[in-house]
Amino acid sequence: MIVPELRPWRAARPHVARAAGAVRPRLARAARAATPQLARVTRPKTWQYTAGAATAGLALAAGVVTAAGPWDSMGQRTAERDRAVAMERTGGADHGRGPEGSGTTSGAPRPAPSAGSVLTGLGGTAGGVPDGAEAGPGGTALADVLGPLLDDPALGDRRAASVVDLTTGERLYGLDADVPLTPASTTKIATAVAALTALGPDHRLTTRTALEADTGEVVLVGGGDPTLTAREDDGGALRPGGTGSGADLASLRTLAGKTAAALKKRDVRKVTLSYDTTLYAGEETHPIGVNENLALVTALMADEARTDDSTSGPVTREDDPAADAARAFAGFLEQHGVTASPPGPSKATERAETLATVSSPPVSALVERMLTDSDNDLAEALARHTALATGEPAGFDGVSAALPARLERLGLPVRGTRFHDGSGLDRTDRITADLLTALLAEAADPARPELRPVLTGLPVAGFTGTLSSRYTDGAAGLVRAKTGTLRGVNTLAGTVVTAEGRLLGFAFLASGTTDAWSAQTALDRAATTLVSCGCA
Repeated sequence: MIVPELRPWRAARPHVARAAGAVRPRLARAARAATPQLARVTRPKTWQYTAGAATAGLALAAGVVTAAGPWDSMGQRTAERDRAVAMERTGGADHGRGPEGSGTTSGAPRPAPSAGSVLTGLGGTAGGVPDGAEAGPGGTALADVLGPLLDDPALGDRRAASVVDLTTGERLYGLDADVPLTPASTTKIATAVAALTALGPDHRLTTRTALEADTGEVVLVGGGDPTLTAREDDGGALRPGGTGSGADLASLRTLAGKTAAALKKRDVRKVTLSYDTTLYAGEETHPIGVNENLALVTALMADEARTDDSTSGPVTREDDPAADAARAFAGFLEQHGVTASPPGPSKATERAETLATVSSPPVSALVERMLTDSDNDLAEALARHTALATGEPAGFDGVSAALPARLERLGLPVRGTRFHDGSGLDRTDRITADLLTALLAEAADPARPELRPVLTGLPVAGFTGTLSSRYTDGAAGLVRAKTGTLRGVNTLAGTVVTAEGRLLGFAFLASGTTDAWSAQTALDRAATTLVSCGCA
């Protein structure tokens, strides 16, 4: 069923505001048909579109972009740029790091390895439509192309789809778009929008130590930061350090050093150590049970309770993440000359004096990591902090109430949706294709620059995160999207830039699939078709 319409939450949406001093980038390389199965293949042509067309679909005011975050001064995601350079892929352009790696450069952008169209840095025009761009794809033409692809038996017995123009908010294609289906990890798009609006992009999650004056007990107080690390600095894009600058991870080692220094000033070199996880409420175990995709959901853990040196993907987790982190902390105190007792659970009182703190990267960076790596531990943490910010208890029940309430406040279509977690691992979650594309449209709204990480965090086809090994047949760099996979469920939601230079948001959900590989290939083919079909 094709339902072209102007979505009510975008009916009055203005054009993208002019970005001060921004230079309009041109993309020299065209989109190409990426799979031989496509019915229509367009010849490469030159594209031209605005800043945001590649990574955000909007031009942002300079002051917003220069805020602390995981982007260089031109607005390009530093991690993506470095990843593209490491892979030695050609095409596109990078905006340079300047003579000292500052992210700035003079003159025209220098050609450099990059992930094609979706990695272009910030530019700007007077409006949201690129000069010379045609009108968005028409509903009928899009139906002719997408319909047969979404009819693929590999997509199971139930499927839903929605495609919108992110400049106008207009629905261009709909297939049971208002029918709630199991979203799998595309749930994280909703979690990201809710967290960013409830907490703000600059909010940080703080882990602290507190001294109980009456008893001399030192309490390690969990702040709900699953990225808290016990590892030494490995020079990664998100680095241990805990200095509160940029995208440095909060370090348990740093916290121990600062705590030991504070104790020595009080002439204390031996303490009773305990740990506090009471920030969160309810069950720690996800409804799926013990699983390699997720640690126990607790307010205190180090390195997501991973039992190896991995930073993403499934792995065996510690049986008691909080106790494990506290034991590691005790060892770090010992290295600084403070002896601690074997730690046990406790709760810091209001009278306790804070000794030291370390803080996570800003929520903007956490959202990007969550989306790029499909990080379930981060998703559950951000969902609980959203619940706390909206007055709900930080447990699964609180998340179930807080997420839809937060999205409804934004005027988004939440009817029929059900959230039982923040990660999408729960098979009883339900989201519509309409809601997913509405979330993407909200993130592309120039009036909501705080939501930009929702778009910049989406994995880039063939380059980053959960799409790094997909689209290897020629469509690399042309799609960025969040994947979702459970047994019998395959989903995909994200953005593409069409051959006409228009930024589209799409959501495809399939249930009852029997071959995950065939299903994801069918979804990838549909997304790639949006780029190359020429459906104007």
